[in-house]
Amino acid sequence: MDYLTPKEIVRHLDKYIVGQKDAKKAVAIALRNRYRRKQLSQELQEDIYPKNIIMIGSTGVGKTEIARRLAKLVNAPFIKIEATKFTEVGYVGRDVESIIRDLVETSIRMIKIERRDKVLKQAEKSVEDRIVNILMPLPTRPRANNNPLELLFGADAKTSNTGFQEQDFQNEVDRVKEQREILKNKLKRFELEEELLEIEVQDNSSPALGAFSGSGMEEMGINFQDMLGGFLPPKSKKKKLPIKEARKILQHQEADKLIDMDEVVSVAINIVEQEGIVFLDEIDKIALQEKGHGPDVSRGGVQRDILPIVEGSTIMSKYGPVKTDHILFIAAGAFHTSKPSDLIPELQGRFPIRVELQSLTKEDFKQILTEPQNSLIKQYTALLETEGIEINFLEDAISTVAEIASTVNSQTENIGARRLHTILEKLLEDLFYDAPEIDQKNIAIDRKFVEDKLNNIVQDQDLSRYIL
Repeated sequence: MDYLTPKEIVRHLDKYIVGQKDAKKAVAIALRNRYRRKQLSQELQEDIYPKNIIMIGSTGVGKTEIARRLAKLVNAPFIKIEATKFTEVGYVGRDVESIIRDLVETSIRMIKIERRDKVLKQAEKSVEDRIVNILMPLPTRPRANNNPLELLFGADAKTSNTGFQEQDFQNEVDRVKEQREILKNKLKRFELEEELLEIEVQDNSSPALGAFSGSGMEEMGINFQDMLGGFLPPKSKKKKLPIKEARKILQHQEADKLIDMDEVVSVAINIVEQEGIVFLDEIDKIALQEKGHGPDVSRGGVQRDILPIVEGSTIMSKYGPVKTDHILFIAAGAFHTSKPSDLIPELQGRFPIRVELQSLTKEDFKQILTEPQNSLIKQYTALLETEGIEINFLEDAISTVAEIASTVNSQTENIGARRLHTILEKLLEDLFYDAPEIDQKNIAIDRKFVEDKLNNIVQDQDLSRYIL
């Protein structure tokens, strides 16, 4: 973060998202303020709360992508959730506190992967030993077939055949050890990668107790597997895999043994509390004025349930308490039939920054098609290259696609940049279908190609509504 100034953050976001300077500026300042807060005394840090943001704009203009790229830039725990998934307490549905529990799970997964990557090399030797043990286990010491009473009174160490048996056993051990060394060398040279190996993997199928647990228990962060962990160890099943695939699974299993899960949980919760980002989408859908009946009845209740989390409270999870005071909340919605002032006043006060995202123009569509790091044109070109076909979008074709996207958005529902997906899919549909049998390996996509494929659909309003 030392080098991630607000301008640098905006420059990074520009690589993936076209336009929306105001929104990028707002999130860049919010992110930088987190860094500034960490430079202050502990006492002052506690009193500085994040300034949450509401993004206002129609679908497909980049609201979610801005939040997601922001979290990825600083490797912060991030969760995107739709406000419409939740219902007021007392109704059947998801509890809003599950937002924080899901964020904790995301953070634990991130930290675990990070820790695992650090110990993977260390785990390699253990993996090699496990593979050798499975393929060629050391012989076990044979039991003397003597009088069963010897188990009670002890065997006579001077029986005539004991020495002979011990010598045979040692010879067998030495022989197997030599073969194991040969096997190890072959494994190091990757000569046995296609050999089948039977290993134990965790069985992730739903346990029978799941039928009795109910969704309420899960929402409280409790599950029967955790409660009865001592009595019900994790289920495993045997699976036959080629050594090259089994090696990866065993490496993860061995690496997990080297990870201190208590430390992982502690670090993960701290990161959630200090750096977590929650993207609360479709907030406008719970901002409508209540009519007192039907599906609208719980919308005000959902707002009241969300309020304590945004204000700052302590949520209980199965890993312990989690404070939400310094989590950054970014809310978003189209606000076509409602406005931010329709939210309850207390919730409005917790989202002091309002940013309006602009509808995309023809020029924006042209940039989206070509400029971002993994632009749509690059994606479709790469997909067809796998079939040995090289397509080249000419400038006039790109302009035509952008113009059609802009026209269809204005004439039908405005779905922003997502319209480009529907248009390009329709444009290249026949090419993708025939690609394996096409002899022509270099294809130029020009204005005529685009018009031939799409003009009839665009001109027919009714058809356009269904297809594009």
